[in-house]
Amino acid sequence: MSAKDIPSSPNPGSDLKPPAAAPDSEPSDSNAASRVAGPHLDASNIQPPSETTPAPHGHKNHGWKLALGALGIVYGDIGTSPLYAFRECFDQITATEAHTLGIVSCVFWALVLVVGVKYAAFVLRADNGGEGGVLALMALTARRMGRQRIPRTLLLVGLFGTALFYADGMLTPAISVLSAVEGLAVRYEGFHAYAMPVAIVILFLLFAFQKRGTAGIGALFGPVTMVWFLFIAGIAIPWVVQHPEVLRALNPSYAFDLLTSSWKGYLVLGSVVLTVTGAEAMFADLGHFGKAPIRKAWFYVAFPALFLSYAGQGAYVLEHLELPVGNPFYEMAPDVLFLPLVVIATAATVVASQALISGVFSVTHQGIQLGYLPRLTVVHTSSDLEGQVYVPQANWLLALACIGLVLFFRESGNLASAYGIAVTGTMLVTTVLFFESMRHRWGFWKTGLLTLGFIALDLVLIVANIPKIPSGGWIPLATGLFILVLMLVWIDGSDAVKRRLKEMSVPLEQLKTELQRCNCIRIPGTAVFLTRNDLGAPPMLVHHVRHSHALHQNVVLLTVDTLHVPTVPRAQRMDFEVRKNGFVRVTARYGFRESPDLRELLSELEARGLPIDAAKADIFVGHSTIVPTGTRGFARWRGRIYQMLQRNSRPATTFFQLPSDQVEEVGVRLEI
Repeated sequence: MSAKDIPSSPNPGSDLKPPAAAPDSEPSDSNAASRVAGPHLDASNIQPPSETTPAPHGHKNHGWKLALGALGIVYGDIGTSPLYAFRECFDQITATEAHTLGIVSCVFWALVLVVGVKYAAFVLRADNGGEGGVLALMALTARRMGRQRIPRTLLLVGLFGTALFYADGMLTPAISVLSAVEGLAVRYEGFHAYAMPVAIVILFLLFAFQKRGTAGIGALFGPVTMVWFLFIAGIAIPWVVQHPEVLRALNPSYAFDLLTSSWKGYLVLGSVVLTVTGAEAMFADLGHFGKAPIRKAWFYVAFPALFLSYAGQGAYVLEHLELPVGNPFYEMAPDVLFLPLVVIATAATVVASQALISGVFSVTHQGIQLGYLPRLTVVHTSSDLEGQVYVPQANWLLALACIGLVLFFRESGNLASAYGIAVTGTMLVTTVLFFESMRHRWGFWKTGLLTLGFIALDLVLIVANIPKIPSGGWIPLATGLFILVLMLVWIDGSDAVKRRLKEMSVPLEQLKTELQRCNCIRIPGTAVFLTRNDLGAPPMLVHHVRHSHALHQNVVLLTVDTLHVPTVPRAQRMDFEVRKNGFVRVTARYGFRESPDLRELLSELEARGLPIDAAKADIFVGHSTIVPTGTRGFARWRGRIYQMLQRNSRPATTFFQLPSDQVEEVGVRLEI
C-alpha cells in the first residue's frame, strides 16, 4: 500500500501499540495493517495562496520596508545596466539625432513591455505557493497536470531555462564589476590597464565572502541600491532639462522608424535587451518579498530612475553628435561627482552580483530537492531566513567562470556580446512555462493569446541577438547545453537506479521466508532503513538479513519524497503504517525549498507513539556502486557520467542530517 492510500486518523498515535517482536510471527498483509497518518497530502491538493493572501514567510504585501529590500535584491542587476547598455547600442550604427531618439525610444518601450507589462503585470501572478522562478513554474505545471513529473518536452524546456540562468549568473558579476571599474579610465586614461586586475580582485573577494552569508549585510543592499538609483537619476536630470527634445522618444514611432530603417537598425535590439537584464529576478525572487513590494519598487523607484538615466545619456549624445560615442554614462557626470559615482557604481555592481550569486544558490538548492541535480553541500547561513543558503561547489565553479570570462574578454564591451542570448533564452522559457501553468486558471484561449504576444516579443529580441553568437553568444549557449546534459543524465540515471532497486525489492510477506531460512535472530532496538521505494523490502534490508542473520525487533522503512510545493506544513509532514512482525512504513514529505532533517523526523515519530528511541536507533543507508552496462535502456556513456556525478555527490549521511555514529552503510551493486 502506498502512503496516499492511508486514511487520516483523528488522533494519530493515540491507539498505537508496539508491534510484536516474535521472529516467527506472521507478517501482515496490507489490509491487516494498523494505519496511522497525518492529514493526507500530495502535490496536487495543495493550493497556492490567492492574490490577496499575504506574502510568504510572514511578509505583508504592502510593506515599504520590503520594497526597499526588493530594490537591492531584485533590481540590482537591471539597475546597473546603464553602465554599459546604452553605449553598446551604438556599436552597429552611427550617432545621429534620429538614431539617438530611436534608441531611447526602444529602451523606454522595452522597459515598459518586458518588465512592466510581461513580468510585473502578468508573470508575477504565476506563483507556486508564493514562490517564483523557472523551477517553481515547472513544479507548478506538474502539480496542475496531476503528475509527479512534467512531460519530457516541457522538462527539457524548463531545464534549459535553468541552465541559461546559470550562464546568466556567470556573466552578470563579470560584466557589472568590470564596467564599473572601467569608469575610472574615462577620466584617467592610464587606469585602463588596471581595470581588469582590479575587477578580478573584487570578484575573488566577493566569492570568498559567500560562506559568511548575507544575513548581516543584506540590510544594506536596499539602501545602497536606492542611493544608486537616486545618483543615476540625479546626474541625468540636468541633461534632460537642457535637451527636453529627448522626451519625444516616448513616442513609439521613433523606435519603429529605427528598427525598420535597415538591418543594422533592427540589430540595435541586440543591445537594447541589455537594458532589461535582470527582469527575470522579479519572478525568481518572488518568494522573498511578494508581488506588491516588487511592483512598488519597480514603478516608484527603479523604472523612473532607469528611464531618466537612459534619457540623460541620450541627451548627452545629442549635444555631442560630432564626437564618437564613448561612455556617456560616466562622461555626463560633473567632475565633482565623478569619483563618488565610480565608488557607488562599484558598490551597486557588487550588490547586483550578490543577488545573482544568491539566486544561483537558491536555484541549486531547489534543483537538488526536486532531483534535477546531484546532492551538493548546502549550508544554511541564517537561522532566521529560510532562503539564505550557501553552496560551496556552485560558489567556486561560478567564481572560476566569472574570473575566466574577465580574462578571456578583457573589456565589458566584449562581454556584452555574450550577454543577450542567456537573458532572452530564459525569458522565452518563462513564457512557455507561464502558459502551461496559467491556462488552467485563466482558460486556454485567454492565456494563449496573451502568451503569443509575449512569445512574439521574446522572439524579436532573440533574433536580434543571433548575430552575436560568433562573437561571444556561443558561450552561454554552450554552457547551458553542458549543464542541461548533466541534469538530464542525473535525472534519467536516478530513474534507472530507482527502477533497478524496485526490481531487487521483495514483498514484506516474502521476507518472512528469508527470516526463517536464515534463522534470523531478532535483537532489541530499532533499525531505520532509508529506501527510495515505498513498496516492499529494500535490497539492503534483504542483504543485511542474509549476511548478519539478525534483525532488530522494530524496523522502520523510511521513504523521503519531495513535492512540487515550496514548503509542506509540519502537521502534514508524514504518515506511517504499522505492520505486524515489527515493521513500520513511514513516508516523509518536504517541499523543494526545504532541507530534510531526519533526526527531527525520528524524534517526532517517537513522540507520536512509535517504539523508537531516536537517539539510539541504528540507521541503515544504501551505498550504491553503479556499474554502467548499456543494456538496460541507459547508454553506457551516460552511465559513466552518472557514475561520476554519483561519486561526487553529497553522502546521504550529511544530506539528511543524520548522526554519523548511528549510521551504517550497506553496499549494493547496481547495473544500469
